[in-house]
Amino acid sequence: METPIQPGQPQTASAPWARNLLYLWERRRKLTRIGIVALIFSTAFAFLTPKRYESSTSLMPPEQQSSGSALLAALAGRAGGAGGLGMLASGLLGAKGNGDLYIDLLHSGSVTGSLANRYHLQQVYKTRYMKDTLKRLAKRTDITENKKSGVITIVVSDTDRQRAQDLARGYVEELNKLLARVSTSSARREREFIEQRLVSVTKDLEDAQEDLSHFSSSTSTIDIREQTRATVDAGAKLQAELIVGESELGSLKEIYGDENVRVRAANERIGVLQHELSKIGGTAPTASDLQTEPAGELYPPLRRLPELGVRYADLYRRVKVQEGVFELLSAEHESARIQEAKEIPTVSVVDAAGYPEKKSFPPRLIFMLAGTFLVLLITSILMLLRRNWRALDESDDLKLLARHLSASRATKEEARA
Repeated sequence: METPIQPGQPQTASAPWARNLLYLWERRRKLTRIGIVALIFSTAFAFLTPKRYESSTSLMPPEQQSSGSALLAALAGRAGGAGGLGMLASGLLGAKGNGDLYIDLLHSGSVTGSLANRYHLQQVYKTRYMKDTLKRLAKRTDITENKKSGVITIVVSDTDRQRAQDLARGYVEELNKLLARVSTSSARREREFIEQRLVSVTKDLEDAQEDLSHFSSSTSTIDIREQTRATVDAGAKLQAELIVGESELGSLKEIYGDENVRVRAANERIGVLQHELSKIGGTAPTASDLQTEPAGELYPPLRRLPELGVRYADLYRRVKVQEGVFELLSAEHESARIQEAKEIPTVSVVDAAGYPEKKSFPPRLIFMLAGTFLVLLITSILMLLRRNWRALDESDDLKLLARHLSASRATKEEARA
């Protein structure tokens, strides 16, 4: 039991801190028991607190802003109409540096919202609304910039090692996606225009090739020049054979007469040659003959080749023109894509997000020692206050006020009862 100091009891003159230490030393056993209990609870709290792991990545923004930097600045500050205009004006006037702009973009809803959906953070954090999820993610993310070097560091903490690393990498990936989506460079506009032209040119080329194929199939025209040369050569050969055959036939008639077997055979051979010549030469073409040709003929008649050549040349020219335009646009499209890739601002990763090996929170030893020390400190202060309260005279104003308040509270409780 503590022995209260009587009001009239003589005291040895000593420093107040010495008297307080002596008072606490006399009650060291009680403080030791309280300290042990505090240490047990602090240890339990330190080990029950979930571990957190940190993964960091460093990136360097592009040195030169692209033509869409003003739009990016307005996008980063689109919270309100006037705020967006102010952000746009500051970006144009150079009041906001590259690093500040990209930090705002990393904190934007476009980046954090994509991360929340990508890694299902609403279920991980067990939040009802997406707004609360983004706030929780913002608390676990620290984005800073080194003003001298301009390097931006992203540090993400999470209870899962792998998720901490994925989130740190995801910030960089989503930032690059955002930059590519909102880029309004001239190369991108050129690429989009060429892609639209490629669609129409491809359709025209397919139509021209189909028309040429249908015409060639229906008229047996493959290569007008080669077919003309082959037809003329074949006709000349048949004409020569016909002249020779007619000479032989005249000689045979004079020697054997008209009823001889060899004369009849020569007549039949000459008839066949004449039929082949008439087939090669053909007759004067009509308008309908230019579109179709009777089946079974390997080559069109010689008389029709000039007329067919005009139509064939027109269709062939259309195909070649469309092929030339298609090849030119394809080359321009590839060039525009390369130029667009050069103009799109892309952040450079200085240090990639690593797999966290050690926990960053909680510091268990500090929790144990700090909790124990805090409890002992509070207990010691309360013990000293209690001693001083008992040492006060009964006529002291503080004790009178305390009795008055206690009596008033008791009266109110009796009235309620």
